[in-house]
Amino acid sequence: MSADVSPATRSVLGRGLAVLGTFTPDRPEQTLRAIAQASGLPSATAYRLVAELVGWGALERVARGRYRVGMRLWEIGSLAPVARGLRDAALPVLQDLCAVTGYPVHLVVLDGTHALFLERLAGHTRLELRSQVGKRLPLHASGPGKVLLAHAPPDVLDAVLAGGLPRVASGTITDPGRLTAALAEIRRTGHCLSREEMTDGAASVAAPVVGPAGEVLAGISVVVPSDTENLALLVPAVRMAATAVSRSLFTEWERPLTPDRGGGHTPGP
Repeated sequence: MSADVSPATRSVLGRGLAVLGTFTPDRPEQTLRAIAQASGLPSATAYRLVAELVGWGALERVARGRYRVGMRLWEIGSLAPVARGLRDAALPVLQDLCAVTGYPVHLVVLDGTHALFLERLAGHTRLELRSQVGKRLPLHASGPGKVLLAHAPPDVLDAVLAGGLPRVASGTITDPGRLTAALAEIRRTGHCLSREEMTDGAASVAAPVVGPAGEVLAGISVVVPSDTENLALLVPAVRMAATAVSRSLFTEWERPLTPDRGGGHTPGP
């Protein structure tokens, strides 16, 4: 929605989207008053739209008159072909990686100038992390985010640098020169070691998931306590997992077609 379109001239759909757009990682729950203020809609209009969105399942009401995004939106979002295919291919591998290491694992994709977390498995070791499924976090401040940024088109890096490199944790890289050098090292080695860049007390090892044409589709990471001395010991397991997902995607996309009874073709078994 263009910024110069006033609330009064928006379509009903536009107003509904404006309501949904007020929810962010920093504002996952809001009161009706906050929704109306953030969307620029009159309170009565916001109330009516929120009620309709709750009825449809896009929003849900929680305690103390607050609202949050409902599961219906996540169910629809999960139908996006790239996200669904990646998650379906990655989940068994992520489960194995999580079981072997005992630590949280992530599947992350590029979303504009942010890292979007498609999957997170908690592991057996309790770590307080910022990541959540469906949450967008800065690319420069995490292992899988930097893996994606290292292989992104140049204009993505330009946009990230232009927006500044805010410090998220004590180890966040905030200098453009250091970040550029780190990205070059990721491209050279094929993995990323990150320590206290997104969350104090946490470190990660990340590697890219590569598509059939050689494009980087996602990043996989394992998160461990920051006092883990030798992160490199986890590199083979993480790279093997990323390769397994890449091969699974290649097999799925290259599945041969077989004739069906009607003379057409259907995917082979």
